Amino acid sequence: MIRAMRATDWDEVSRIYQEGIETGVASFRTPDLSWKDWDSSHSKVCRFVACKDNEIIGWIALLPVSAKYDRAGVAEIEVYVKQEHKDKGIGFLLLDTLIKESEKVGVWMLQAGIFLQNAAVLKIHEKAGFRVVGYREKIGKVNGVWQDNLLMERRNRLIA
Repeated sequence: MIRAMRATDWDEVSRIYQEGIETGVASFRTPDLSWKDWDSSHSKVCRFVACKDNEIIGWIALLPVSAKYDRAGVAEIEVYVKQEHKDKGIGFLLLDTLIKESEKVGVWMLQAGIFLQNAAVLKIHEKAGFRVVGYREKIGKVNGVWQDNLLMERRNRLIA
């Protein structure tokens, strides 16, 4: 089941976030955020959790691309799934839900920066209609190691 994320979900969401970051191939960000900090840095629309037997097993949300100038309609995706629920289609289900809902609220372009080693995430984005638009070499460090990633995007088909 996919439902809207609530503030009361934060403990479970942040644990899944931490688990993903510990893989070393998920994010340059650190999850040591409070709900207030996370909430203020993410879009207020298109925040979802995947649940199984009342347990949150994954989540997806949007980040604004830039706070420096108005880029309304462009957003970056964050998607995380609990390790024991990976490779079961949960990530794609979350991504598909987010795409449909983001199109309804006028987001015209979604983007994702994906570590090259994160083959599963690359695969679900390709399946969802994302295309590679760039390669960023040594864009950031994780645990002291420079990482490369692919920039992927998907244009809103309703607006395009």
